Amino acid sequence: MLKFFVWHTMSALHTFITIKHGNTFRRSVLRNSFMSCLLVLFSLLNLSTAAFQHSSQYSGGFQVAKQWKTFTYNFLPQAPIHDTNFYNPSNILGTGVAVTKDRIFLATPKLFSGVPSTVSWMSRKDFGDSPVLQAYPDWSFSITGRTDYNCSDMILVSSYRLRIDSCNRLWVLDAGISRSLEDYEKTCPPKILVIDLDTDQVVRRVDFPSGILRGETLFTNLVIDETTSKSGTCDDVYVYISDTVEPGIIVYDSEHDTTWRLSHPAMYPDPDFSQAEILGDRFVLMDGIVGMTFDDKKAVVYFQPFATDRVFAITREVLRAGPIPINKVLPLKLLGKKSSQGIGLALSPLDRSLIFSPVTETAVATWNPITNEQHILAQDQQAIQFVGDMFVSVDDPGYVYVLSSKFHRFFLKTLNTAEVNNRILRVPLPGTEKLEPILPDYPVKSLDAPELNFYYQISNDFPHKSSTRIANISPVQNYFSRPISIAKHPYRFETSGIINYSVKSPFNNLNQGESFPPSKEQRSKSSYSWLDDLGGQSSIATTSNAPIVTLGHPNTGYYYHRN
Repeated sequence: MLKFFVWHTMSALHTFITIKHGNTFRRSVLRNSFMSCLLVLFSLLNLSTAAFQHSSQYSGGFQVAKQWKTFTYNFLPQAPIHDTNFYNPSNILGTGVAVTKDRIFLATPKLFSGVPSTVSWMSRKDFGDSPVLQAYPDWSFSITGRTDYNCSDMILVSSYRLRIDSCNRLWVLDAGISRSLEDYEKTCPPKILVIDLDTDQVVRRVDFPSGILRGETLFTNLVIDETTSKSGTCDDVYVYISDTVEPGIIVYDSEHDTTWRLSHPAMYPDPDFSQAEILGDRFVLMDGIVGMTFDDKKAVVYFQPFATDRVFAITREVLRAGPIPINKVLPLKLLGKKSSQGIGLALSPLDRSLIFSPVTETAVATWNPITNEQHILAQDQQAIQFVGDMFVSVDDPGYVYVLSSKFHRFFLKTLNTAEVNNRILRVPLPGTEKLEPILPDYPVKSLDAPELNFYYQISNDFPHKSSTRIANISPVQNYFSRPISIAKHPYRFETSGIINYSVKSPFNNLNQGESFPPSKEQRSKSSYSWLDDLGGQSSIATTSNAPIVTLGHPNTGYYYHRN
């Protein structure tokens, strides 16, 4: 409508300007009409600007907090910055972000050689195109270009994600793997360093026992569960860690310094979704479980592999119950399906909505598991391409910080270093307009609303379960759908059925070394993955009070405890 009014006014201006001046009266009319039209036009533009600013702040706008073409560092004077094995800007990519009141922390894993520091920080107050990264805690923790270190030293090899607890401590998950996309060097065993952000000193170190590690273990993400913490020091929390290459969840009980591993085929990559597409660039990435977030009110962990269109959920009680017997299946639930693959997950503290980012749609969206309501928070083909991580800060609860990169170009070795390749965005959440501002804003980048049609529409049912579609799905509600057969409150986690290994499934075929299943296009519409059954009642159920294997002989392969 605004465009119509502006076009109509400009047309009127053009008409008056082209009239032949026949007399003074006509010139007077022309002059008065011309001024009137200008006033109308400026008024419309002022009104539209005011409305646009309000809309961009809370209805799809986002703020560019930081952005880089390539990363630069506060190098020491003697640093060999011309050695590409030490510093290669085109090989450095951000995958993890954490935000405090005054600082932003960034994880840059050693996917390739040339990453001088795997954890860095910058001031949140600084605003610029490419702030210099400060090695964290300092350069002594970096081993790039060094041989004079031991794995028992306070060092960091390669970190994918980091998180902050309520005691203002940074938990840095060190995968211990160098050049994971090149020669996959196992430099050191994985560990966690807990750093007090008030002093920037390491206050705790967690070394994982070899019994929970597998041949190609790669720890990539972690969530901190403080729901039963009573110490006030955050030393009695649980930490849930994703192993992406040897798919599983590692549970760490920090109070008793005990660790165990849980696994399920839902944590494995699905070969049907091994190929992803972003703006015409296609790449194959068979990553298992990597995206994780925790709802502390519902006591539920949401997770997703990259190579899947599904999001799953598992309760805190199931994770804390310890390892399950070999002949049992881990009870978890299928939460729903997305329109395309993704990594980053977060939770809105305002309405408990799940925040996710489907890579093909270059967007950030929310989905409420209770109401099935969806919101597209931001969509931008340049700024939002591959979201590696999302973080909601307690100091800025009305916003989600989104770490976006051109990972696909990085992965395909087609990166253009003349373009912006890494961004940290600050995206407002639904309901943030009701909150009092805590931290100063950045300049606002508006959302150019996409044509929300059924181009993004995905299946809203599971044919083998029900042919009834979810009623009243608007074109906006198309990024996420949940199983029809699921309960109204999807947090009632029934035990799942025993795996029937005689039935063909992508995971059984993959793990047994057989040929891959046919592509989605070749499958019958009645074909489905047995993982879809996790969305509803199971015909065969495991007993919920099955005995748990207790700590016994150290070689049982279940619990692992350091004396």
